[in-house]
Amino acid sequence: MSLKAVVLGSAAGGGFPQWNCRCAVCRLAWEGDPSVKARSQASVAVSGDGQFWTLLNASPDMRAQILATPQLHPRGVRESPIAAVVLTGAEIDQTAGLLALRERHSFAIYGTAETLAAVQSNPMTGALNSNDVSWQVCPLGRPFSLPGNVTATLFAVPGKVPLYQEELTHGVVETAIDTELNVGVELSCEDRRLAFVPGAAALDAALIARLARMDAVMFDATLFTDDEMIRSGTGAKTGRRMGHMPISGDGGSLALLRDLPGRRIYTHINNTNPILIEGSPERRMVEEAGIEVAYDGMEVVL
Repeated sequence: MSLKAVVLGSAAGGGFPQWNCRCAVCRLAWEGDPSVKARSQASVAVSGDGQFWTLLNASPDMRAQILATPQLHPRGVRESPIAAVVLTGAEIDQTAGLLALRERHSFAIYGTAETLAAVQSNPMTGALNSNDVSWQVCPLGRPFSLPGNVTATLFAVPGKVPLYQEELTHGVVETAIDTELNVGVELSCEDRRLAFVPGAAALDAALIARLARMDAVMFDATLFTDDEMIRSGTGAKTGRRMGHMPISGDGGSLALLRDLPGRRIYTHINNTNPILIEGSPERRMVEEAGIEVAYDGMEVVL
């Protein structure tokens, strides 16, 4: 039995190309340039038996992702192989897809107490019928069983609160703290291990040590440079202000991930990030470090 993962979406919030953007990278996609591939918003499906699948986050593109993934197609009337969802946070692009799963199908939603509370505070989640959907609180560091012969453990990752909660901090936003609202998930099946970390403001010693034990790591690749959105005219914040460390530069993820054993895969890639362009200098730099760039439909079998 092996641990299987299917990348449902590999882009950051807004997808690629972003619907309202014609930045230098998005323009290539709108013009049909073959050096770039369209990507939906980040989510992964995992299974140990190939029968029951767990979603890692539920992106706003969930319905289209299910249509594009044969492993997730229904097997009968109201009979889907999707048995669970694990949330690594409460951002909109991690949770909005839950509403696409509201048509009377039984599954469980796992997350930290703070994440589940933030999601359930929105009255729209009432559309998820309590007779069909259960909410399971998972303390950090405590393993729990998922359908499909998979064991999961949530762990702290430096980050920040969701964007829509920043107003509650009275203008003081801590961007690299350990919080239950930004976590990673370790998944195992027998002796194979995969870590999914779609958002990280920093790679501290504890996190690096955990990732070094993995057979594969899917890691935050939102921006190539910290000031990328400012320079591209697409935003006014640095990556670190948004809770995402850059790939390049001092303290960037590339320098810290390049020597880890096992497969290393960049995901959650912003539409401005030049690693989306096959053959670009930035893409070559990543590939020469032995790190793969995720794409929608990518399969990882461990």
